[in-house]
Amino acid sequence: MINDNISGNMSDSKRRSLTTYNHITYLLYVISYFTAGLLWIVPIIMNYAKRHDADGSWLATHFDWQIKTFWYSIVWFIIGIFIITFALGGFGVSMLADSSNIAIGSFLLVSVGFIIMGLTFIWHLYRIIRGWIALTDGRPVP
Repeated sequence: MINDNISGNMSDSKRRSLTTYNHITYLLYVISYFTAGLLWIVPIIMNYAKRHDADGSWLATHFDWQIKTFWYSIVWFIIGIFIITFALGGFGVSMLADSSNIAIGSFLLVSVGFIIMGLTFIWHLYRIIRGWIALTDGRPVP
């Protein structure tokens, strides 16, 4: 069970500092949507740098939450890109083959890839918002 810091494991100033730090990392994740994902790497590095400072506290759940959100999003986004690239012939499979059935199949695969990428985007945004709300309320995330 996670300690809620009432027992004195962490000083109040350290808790406030880590809470502010988490607010900044959540904010950077949101800002990264407006920088074509270029800022996406900054909060993950920040989370890995400070995650052990929060061990045993409810704040540790926020570090883990953000790290898992990042890696699952990367994996699913890459799967979507892989499917799209395969469907468009990026791996030597031509979309412009003679058969219209192959072109329809390619179009369907591209659609599946974009759906995966879109759902990943929505899921990532949901996790950032849910985590940030929990942090603001002083609660751990599941």
